[in-house]
Amino acid sequence: MAAGGSDSGSDSDRRRAKAALFLACCGLVGIAPHWLPPGRSLVPAITLATLLGGYSLRTVLLQAFRRSRSDTPPPVLSAAAPPSAVDVVVAARDEQAVIVRLVERIAALRWPEGQLTLWVVDDGSDDRTPELLAELQGRHPFLRVLRRPREAGGGKSGALNLVLQQLGGRWMLVLDADADLQSDVLERLVPWAEAGGWAAVQLRKAVANVQTNLLTSAQAMEMAFDAMIQEGRLANGGVAELRGNGQLLSREALLQVGGFNEDTVTDDLDLSFRFLLEGLPIGVLWDPPVQEEAVLTLPALWRQRQRWAEGGLQRFFDYGPGLVSDRLGFSQKLDLTCFFLLQYVLPVVASADLLATVLTRTAPTMWPFSIVALALSGLAIATGCRRPSEGPPLPAMNPFSAGLGILYLVHWFVVIPWVTLKMALLPKRLVWVKTLHLGPEHGQASAEGSTAEEVDEETGDLATEVSQA
Repeated sequence: MAAGGSDSGSDSDRRRAKAALFLACCGLVGIAPHWLPPGRSLVPAITLATLLGGYSLRTVLLQAFRRSRSDTPPPVLSAAAPPSAVDVVVAARDEQAVIVRLVERIAALRWPEGQLTLWVVDDGSDDRTPELLAELQGRHPFLRVLRRPREAGGGKSGALNLVLQQLGGRWMLVLDADADLQSDVLERLVPWAEAGGWAAVQLRKAVANVQTNLLTSAQAMEMAFDAMIQEGRLANGGVAELRGNGQLLSREALLQVGGFNEDTVTDDLDLSFRFLLEGLPIGVLWDPPVQEEAVLTLPALWRQRQRWAEGGLQRFFDYGPGLVSDRLGFSQKLDLTCFFLLQYVLPVVASADLLATVLTRTAPTMWPFSIVALALSGLAIATGCRRPSEGPPLPAMNPFSAGLGILYLVHWFVVIPWVTLKMALLPKRLVWVKTLHLGPEHGQASAEGSTAEEVDEETGDLATEVSQA
């Protein structure tokens, strides 16, 4: 499956078959303990909770906590060394509310003149985005604008591939249209990446509209939690992943892996695994962060997380053979195994356990595993939100906010099983979802778009649906 290729029927069939097998195996694991005698039915869950909980505490949370207590400022730009050229790249569709702010933010970045270029790919916008970009080009010589038809296909990956061959800088900084950056971000990020020998670096994602409502506050906690876990995994020999917005990529490394994969719903997660399999290291930087808008409503969150879940599972199905090969070390394989079990297996197994509980009228058996996973997540949230950080203030930690964060994470116990079921049974695959950014004039609000572009895997044609199940 080459990056930038089209989705074939055989690829779709293989993914559906793998999803069905994964669903069946998790279902069996969730149901099987109900066949055991009452005194032994909890043994599998307790065993998993002990092993995975111990691993998380020893190799992730405690390591991340120790690292957060001994942070040192990243390197800054040296006057003796010539700065590397940086291309900032944004794929924009219908972004009239935020595109002007984005260009002005890039103009305010401290980086030598002539070494910074902003590329905006107008991905078939129907609003005033093209007119605004034309006006901005007259004021900012560093701005380059490419346009492609709305029906060009490939989603964000297709837009990024369009510009990739025209870039000349050593580094490519990929941003979403709603991104907000500190003026010194390049002065700190690029030297840190070069000093560490990283092929890519992911900035911590900070929620700009954290105080809008409880949902945006919970998403801010989740972002801090994610960054803490990423740092801990990496520091212990594990795997770090890209998150789309705020990812700095070596152009040479990106070309080495074939660019962005247009046959995936999450280009960042897919690219993370291709970098991993090629031995190209990915770093994570806590400060400075990249700010972005969080979605405001539960329906918007539901649509967004379905896409994330599908892309997350899809990459394991697509690259599974490479992940178990000798291309990865033992620590990386162990880290990926534990992450896969906690993020994807546990929710599906817990759902099967709940179904078996109803059908057999026996007590649930997986609750020790689930409780330990949520408790450890709550500890990571509290640790991350108490850590000194730049950007928007993180939610203050108290019993109520910690409880809110844990309760919020329960949504993955619904999203993952539902998406897995859809991937195993339905012939269509979501390839692009538009997030509507409303900008600061609307309280930094954002909402998931009401339309989703899908590929009919029977015909390969594009279709537009008003709602996504």
